[in-house]
Amino acid sequence: MRLPLSLLLILASFVARAQKFSPAELARWKQQAQQVSITRDTYGVPHIYGKTDADAVFGLLYTQCEDDFDRLETNYLDAIGRLAEVEGEAQLYHDLRARLFLDSTQAIGIYKQSPADMKKLLDAFAAGTNYYLATHPTVHPRLLRRFQPWMPLMFSEGSIGGNISVVSLERLKAFYSQQKSTSWQKPDAGQPDRDEIGSNGFAIAPAKSANGHALLLINPHTSFYFRSEVQMASQQGLNAYGAVTWGQFFVYQGFNEHCGWMHTSSQADSMDEYLETIEKKNGAYFYRYGGKLRPVQAEKVTLPYRAGNQMLRRTFTLYRTHHGPVVGQKTDQQWVTLRMMNTPLAALQQSYLRTKATDYASFQQLMKLNGNATNNTVFADSKGSIAYWHGNFMPRRDPKFDWSQPVDGSTPATEWQGLHPVSELVQVHNPTSGFIQNCNSTPFTVAGPGSSPAPGKYPSYMAPDAENYRGLNAVRVLSRKAVFNLDTLIAAANDPHLTAFDDMLPPLLTAYQPTSAEKAAAPALAEAIEMLRAWNRSYSKTSVAQTVAIYWAERLLAKARARVPAAQPQLDYISFTKFALANTSPAEKTAALTEALDDLTRAFGTWKMPWGDVNRFQRLTGRIEETYDDQQLSLPVAFTSSAWGSLASFKAQAYPGTKKRYGSVGNSFVAVVEFGTRVVARSVVTGGQSSRPGTPHFTDQADLYTNGRFKDVRFYPEDVQAHAEKTYHPGQ
Repeated sequence: MRLPLSLLLILASFVARAQKFSPAELARWKQQAQQVSITRDTYGVPHIYGKTDADAVFGLLYTQCEDDFDRLETNYLDAIGRLAEVEGEAQLYHDLRARLFLDSTQAIGIYKQSPADMKKLLDAFAAGTNYYLATHPTVHPRLLRRFQPWMPLMFSEGSIGGNISVVSLERLKAFYSQQKSTSWQKPDAGQPDRDEIGSNGFAIAPAKSANGHALLLINPHTSFYFRSEVQMASQQGLNAYGAVTWGQFFVYQGFNEHCGWMHTSSQADSMDEYLETIEKKNGAYFYRYGGKLRPVQAEKVTLPYRAGNQMLRRTFTLYRTHHGPVVGQKTDQQWVTLRMMNTPLAALQQSYLRTKATDYASFQQLMKLNGNATNNTVFADSKGSIAYWHGNFMPRRDPKFDWSQPVDGSTPATEWQGLHPVSELVQVHNPTSGFIQNCNSTPFTVAGPGSSPAPGKYPSYMAPDAENYRGLNAVRVLSRKAVFNLDTLIAAANDPHLTAFDDMLPPLLTAYQPTSAEKAAAPALAEAIEMLRAWNRSYSKTSVAQTVAIYWAERLLAKARARVPAAQPQLDYISFTKFALANTSPAEKTAALTEALDDLTRAFGTWKMPWGDVNRFQRLTGRIEETYDDQQLSLPVAFTSSAWGSLASFKAQAYPGTKKRYGSVGNSFVAVVEFGTRVVARSVVTGGQSSRPGTPHFTDQADLYTNGRFKDVRFYPEDVQAHAEKTYHPGQ
């Protein structure tokens, strides 16, 4: 019998790919795959069951590859500093930044010294990913054709940016390209974009719960599809459900049968910049420390980058002192170094082991690993505890220095003095208010008035976070209701009030004082003002006032942004909004409204556009860089950017060729959990579980998502089986 040519080509491709892995490896992976069972429920969510934790990790990575291999590979190209090899010279300094803090040689050394249990998980990560590639010959990686067990050590935090993302690529390029720019001020001063995205975590105590059980809201705001929804369980006690960042093997934000955890990005100061005094002698660099000169460590690194069909290379000399790598310079004689947490094994251990915590005490014990440098934690458990910790990795410093600015690197007085123990962090446990909230905001309002930590008890570097409009909104929503259940907690998470306009609209309404002639000459302006005056300042798909208010506010803030003094420290969003209101005249406020009405009319033919007709959800390709088209199907969305105080977040913009706005950042995986005798939970993700257009789970959750509704979580095996779509082993 002759096989069809198409089948012969597939078999040949499979053999060619399989030859990249040894027969012994393939046999070992196939045997491990038989110890893993994957059940996809009716929403495509994978429920992964393994004999051991390592088996569950194997299955998790296999399912992640099934759902979105491109995002998984891209996350590792990012983490290990190899993006330029596929995306070109523009990513060269991105790769350089990764290599400054950790390289593969160091990661391999850490892997070899890892405890046996962690090494098994790292091995399972690589095995599950490689087994997927071995059994899917039509999948063509952009670069990584074999995943190594040391790779997760370079991607040990689940945060969307990780701690090194704060290092300015502009400053790195200026220094290491020898442009010798003296700019080391953060380029985004005066424009705090983080307040336009962020995350929310709520915890409700049993006393404020209808059923007497603790409740938890898990609401990360990330770029859409940055995380997937999974359950991973084993016979070794693992049973975690929640959001997993592509390529990582732990539930980053989620719950088990005993407790749940939600992380919000923190501004707690866990890293410091040092100004190093540099001298050059005989062609070598030295830095002054403790009255003596020390040699600056220098290391040559060659980085490849793609240029068309060629692979070119560029060699850099990397510099570092005992404080850390050089990340820029203030002058030729003052270089800037950065010290931050660089303990990837502790970070990975903490990230994984907390998924097996059983209560408040065990969770707090795991925090003693001090492996979380970028996040706050909102917590609830089945024993009735709710808790909050602001940051985790927190160096102890001399409070006489201003740690928000680069400090003198020449004196031992600016050295870190160990780490603050967990007991000294800003935190709250079972507050009398009965609730906890954090929206990337100050911890000093986390449990409302009278129940929150007092700022005077902590050094300023521990919690420099400002209040934001979401934080104000959250305290308002959680304070005013006596009792919550899952339904009312969902309603709280979707509360439509836009707090920013409580500050912004009154000055505009006061500023509009037209004469009769002026009013008659600009009837649209007069009508818009009356519409804003009557608006309840809440989002709605049908609200024209919301559209007008947002278009106006964007123009007013843009006008004020250029007026922020160059030497002004970075403003938080509320301060920036108040600066804008104070530094624009009444005439400018009304002129910005006229401009907004004109812009809307030019784009849509009328300024009277309901917000849902402008603000849209659309998923067409499933690619990391999505494309948008006004002529293709899209769905209206009422909620909006967190900048305006919207608790449910949907940051949208117009794209080339579009007039409507399409969301790309905001609510991603969202869940509410009740910790009773049995866990009860509901969840929703942006669009759907799969990244492939045309498949059943590409947009099957889009209607739920855009309308603020949730599906039931299938947590227990009998519920999973009752709603199973298919069950299989990896490789089948």
